[in-house]
Amino acid sequence: MDTTGVDDTPAASDTSPAAPQPLVLRTPAHFKALGHPVRHRIVNVLRQRPATLGQLAPAMGLAKGTISFHVRVLREAGLVRVAGTRHVRGGTEQYFALVSAGFRVHEDTGSGFLLQAALAEMLPADVSDPGHTVLRHLWLSEQQARALAAQLEDFATGLHPADAVSGEAYGLLLSLYRTDIPRLPAPE
Repeated sequence: MDTTGVDDTPAASDTSPAAPQPLVLRTPAHFKALGHPVRHRIVNVLRQRPATLGQLAPAMGLAKGTISFHVRVLREAGLVRVAGTRHVRGGTEQYFALVSAGFRVHEDTGSGFLLQAALAEMLPADVSDPGHTVLRHLWLSEQQARALAAQLEDFATGLHPADAVSGEAYGLLLSLYRTDIPRLPAPE
């Protein structure tokens, strides 16, 4: 690849890191932006590091114009920002980054959106892909449930794509919820 005239070093137009606290998703624009599978995939790619349209397009196997449209929707929804620029053959290319280290669904919204996103990702692209999805029911006290929820949160937030040296990305859907399974009386 000819890199003549390309400066690969991002300039500092907004070098501030993503907000450490998760962005709370609550507006229709947030959900509309993340509701499209291409935009959802762009967000997952940008979790690794900021990238330009020219870097996103081949990584996702889509045309640069298609990526540009979807990144614009994410920017207008306030989910993606310009994190820097680089000079390329007389022009300027922008690096795009997530506005936050993560996203959280507002508690009034419910978990339906997260479930739809997870289901879309769970459909195997290749039947030989390893995967494991299971639903288990645990009988826990309120105190045990709170402790487990804290452990799951610590585990999920402690992992970061930049820490991975090699390997493939796997989704992890963690949900701890009270069920409506009736409890049998103690045996006589």
